[in-house]
Amino acid sequence: MCGIAGYVRFDSLPADQAVIKKMTDALAHRGPNAEGFFVKNSIALGHRRLSIIDLSETANQPFVDASGYLRVTFNGELYNFKEVKATFPSHLFRTNSDTEVLAEAYARSGIDCIKLFKGMFAFGIWDEKQKELCIARDRMGVKPLYYYCNDSVFIFASEIRALLASGLVPPKIDKEAVAEFLTYQSISAPISIIEGIHQLEAGHYLKVRNGKVEIQSYWNIVGQGHEYDFSQRKVVTATIKNLLLKSVEGRLISDVPIGAFLSGGIDSSAVVALMAAVSSNRPNTFTVSFSEKEFDESVYAGLVANKYNAYHHKILLKPTVMVDELENALNAMDSPSGDGINTYVVSKAVRQQGLTVALSGIGGDELFAGYPIFKSFTRMQHFRHILEGPAWLKKPVSILAGLSASRSSMKMMQLLQAENASIENIYPIFRKIQSSAGLRRLTNLDIKDHTIIEQKLRYQSQALHNYPLLSQISIAEFMGYTQQTLLKDTDQMGMAVSLEIREPFFDHELVAYVLNIPDKLKFPSYPKQLLVESLGDLLPAEIVHRKKQGFTFPWKIWMKKELRSFCECRINDFSERDFINREAVKSLWHSFLKNDPKVRWMEIWLMVVLEYWLAKNNID
Repeated sequence: MCGIAGYVRFDSLPADQAVIKKMTDALAHRGPNAEGFFVKNSIALGHRRLSIIDLSETANQPFVDASGYLRVTFNGELYNFKEVKATFPSHLFRTNSDTEVLAEAYARSGIDCIKLFKGMFAFGIWDEKQKELCIARDRMGVKPLYYYCNDSVFIFASEIRALLASGLVPPKIDKEAVAEFLTYQSISAPISIIEGIHQLEAGHYLKVRNGKVEIQSYWNIVGQGHEYDFSQRKVVTATIKNLLLKSVEGRLISDVPIGAFLSGGIDSSAVVALMAAVSSNRPNTFTVSFSEKEFDESVYAGLVANKYNAYHHKILLKPTVMVDELENALNAMDSPSGDGINTYVVSKAVRQQGLTVALSGIGGDELFAGYPIFKSFTRMQHFRHILEGPAWLKKPVSILAGLSASRSSMKMMQLLQAENASIENIYPIFRKIQSSAGLRRLTNLDIKDHTIIEQKLRYQSQALHNYPLLSQISIAEFMGYTQQTLLKDTDQMGMAVSLEIREPFFDHELVAYVLNIPDKLKFPSYPKQLLVESLGDLLPAEIVHRKKQGFTFPWKIWMKKELRSFCECRINDFSERDFINREAVKSLWHSFLKNDPKVRWMEIWLMVVLEYWLAKNNID
C-alpha cells in the first residue's frame, strides 16, 4: 500500500523534481518506508512506499520494467499476481513484487492486462517509447485516484492534498461538490471538493498522449450478468462459500504479519472464520472494547476468537476517545466526510499494536441485504400504486405525514414527490441527509434537478432494472454510499496511520455472483441469512442471532456539550461564506440546540466538517 503521484507537461517547460517531491511529501503517511522519483524531460513520477510484499529495496518505486521503457508507480495489492506471474515462464523476474508482474503484463498487453488482475489498486505507467501516460483504478473503487488537467499540465495523485501541494492546482472550492457533500455526506466521482480536480471513476483507466486525454471504462458493476444456475439453494450457498474462501485466501498474501478487525458482528466474524479455514496460521485478531456496555461488543468478539484459537488483542478505550481524537481524525481527511471518525480511532489503535495490514468485514451489509433500506425498498414495491398514482391518492398519506415533525415523516413527504418507485428515484431519497429544498434555504448554490448519483442511476436504469430488487439496492449502494463514503473513509483513515485495510467482501467475482442471485434466495428472514447459511457452522449461533450494535456514539449530545464551542465556531465561520444564507444556517444551529426534532445532528455536523476542512486547507 502506497501513495502515488505524477505529472506530465504539455508546454516547453521540463518537469521539476522539487514539485514531485512536494507531492510525495504530502503523501508520506501512506508510505513511510521509502520514497522514489523518476524525472525526465516532461514527465515526473513519485512514490511513497508502505512495504507489504517483497520488502527489499529492489522492489522500490517508481519501478522500471525489463525493457527500460516503462516506469510504474503503483498503489495497492494484486492478490493473484503469483498466478499471473506463472504465465510468463520465460521472463527472468528481478523481484518478488506484484509491481514487477504488473510492469511485465503491461509491456506485453498494454492496458488490456488490467483484466488479468484481481485486487485493489491505482497506478500510473509512463511509456517512454510511446510518450504516453496511463493511469487506472480498480473495479470496485477501493483505492483512490485524483487528477487535474489544463492546457499546460496533467497531474495525478492518490490524494487531493498532494495535487494541492504541487502548486500547480488553484485551491478553489467546487460549489457543485459542496451541494453534493451537504446532501450525501460525501462527494461522488467524477468531481471533488476542489474545482478542476476529478476523481477517476472505479473500473476506469485514462491515457494522456500528445496533450490529449482519453478516458475508458473497463468494468461496470451492472454489466456482470452471467448464466448462473440458481435452481438449488445448496449449490448457491456452496458457491458463495467457495468464492469467499478464495477472496480471503488471496487477501492473506503478504510478507508482513496480517490481522483482522473483529467487532463480534456477522461480517467481521465471517472474515476471521474464513481466515482460519484457508490458513494453518492462527488468526491475529483485534477488538476495540469499551467499559460502557452500550458501546462494547468484546464479549461476542471473544466467542469468535476462542472458537478459532486466535491471537486476540483487546484494546480498551473510553468512548470519549472519539472526542479526544476528533481534530486528529479531521486532519486525516483528505476529502471531507461526515463519517470516518470511528474508522480513524480503530485504525490508529490497531496500528499502535504494530500491525500494518488488517482485513475488514465491510461490504457484507451491502452484498447480503444487511441494511434496513433493503426491506424498506422491497416493501415499497407493494405500494407502488400510491407512489405512482394520481395526486388525490397521495393526498391522504401526505396529510398524515405532514402532521408529524419526525424525520421519517419528512422522508415520506419526499418519497411521495418521487416520479415513481424505481430504484433511481427512491435510493437517493433514502440516502439524503439534506433535501434539495433544505439546501435552497441554507445556500445560494445552483441546486441541480438531479444529483450525481441520481444521474448515474438514471443512465444505468435499463441495465439496473434487469437485476433482482435486492441487488438493485446493492448496486445503488456500491455506486453511492459504499464507494463514495465507506470505502473512501476506510482508505483515508487507514492510510492516515499507515495501515493497509483489505476488504474480502469487495472481491469483484463474489460481487458479480451475489448480485445475480434471485430475491427468493437472498431475502433474509434473519440478518444476512444467505451469508450465514453459506458459512454453515463456521459462525457461533450467538453471533448470528443477536441485536446488531456497532458504533453508535452520542454525537448529538456531544455537539451540544463537549463539542459545542468547537461546532459553534465553525458554524459561525461557515455562515460567512459567500454561498451561504447566513441567517438560515444560524437559525438551524439554534434550532438544533433547542432539540428541534426536525433538525438532524448530521446536517449540522456536515457544515462543521466542511468548514474545518476548507479552513485547514486554505481553500477560497
